[in-house]
Amino acid sequence: MKYFLLLCLCSFYLQANAHIFVYHRFGDNKHQSTNTTLKELEKEFEYFKSNNYKVVTVSQIAQKLKNGEEIPDNWVAFSIDDAYKSFYTNALKIFKKYNYPFTLFVYVEATQKKYPDFMTWEQIKDASLYGEIALHSYGHKHLTKLTNEEIFEETKIAYDTFVRNLNISPMGYTYPYGEYDERVKEVIKKFDFLYIANQNNGSVNKNSDIFDLNRVALVGNTNLKEKLKYKTLEATWIEPKEYPKDGKLKHVKVQVDSSIKNAKLFISTYGWQDIKVKNGIIDIKLDKKLNLNRNRVAISTDYYTISNKLLIK
Repeated sequence: MKYFLLLCLCSFYLQANAHIFVYHRFGDNKHQSTNTTLKELEKEFEYFKSNNYKVVTVSQIAQKLKNGEEIPDNWVAFSIDDAYKSFYTNALKIFKKYNYPFTLFVYVEATQKKYPDFMTWEQIKDASLYGEIALHSYGHKHLTKLTNEEIFEETKIAYDTFVRNLNISPMGYTYPYGEYDERVKEVIKKFDFLYIANQNNGSVNKNSDIFDLNRVALVGNTNLKEKLKYKTLEATWIEPKEYPKDGKLKHVKVQVDSSIKNAKLFISTYGWQDIKVKNGIIDIKLDKKLNLNRNRVAISTDYYTISNKLLIK
């Protein structure tokens, strides 16, 4: 019996977890908060190369998930949001040097209206020879502020403009600012995407929601060993479902594996606190004022095995 329980516990924690990383700008000192230097990018690529990671596209990970297959632990995918020009002029040559594919998510309005800091359709077509191209909305709006009809129309314009200019249909989608809730997610799912990706710390395994894939941000000087520790905690969020009307978080209720007895709760601006788990249920009464427009609530067993909930005001 002890051996059986140990086997179950090990399988719960040691399930293969692939990682999707997200970049924005490259070699662009004017925007440090979203920039990755070319020196840092090469350092990261050397780490993945020397440690035998296999670099794939996000859709390759999603296809494994769709097929119900185990996703190899050494798989990583590089996603780039917005299609800033610095990817094309500075970083693409490094991706080509290492023969690493990528998934580029296009902020359609910026390209369509030829905003100076963004790639042109011709540059995106050229980049598509080395990676895959996906969708990052039309106007990069805060989708949780829009009605269902506005979200649908915004996404339809983006989708149609994308197809008209590239002659391909986007396989994936990422939310602007990484902001979404269940309502937004359900509207975006109406389009023919293989997957939808978020921007939450975590990993992707065969139990992940194909329309809610975790991506870990790589900005500045990063510790890849730390980033690669992130695993997805299998959890069902019962409360909260959405941002509370009075702005106060009063109840956190989450179902997790029954083998877990102790966990940690994170709330933006409050940090971590230790909590108890009873029969696989976390049930905490609180009275915490949410101080940000975008608040993260998370449950973790060790700071790295994590499940996130975004509460957008």
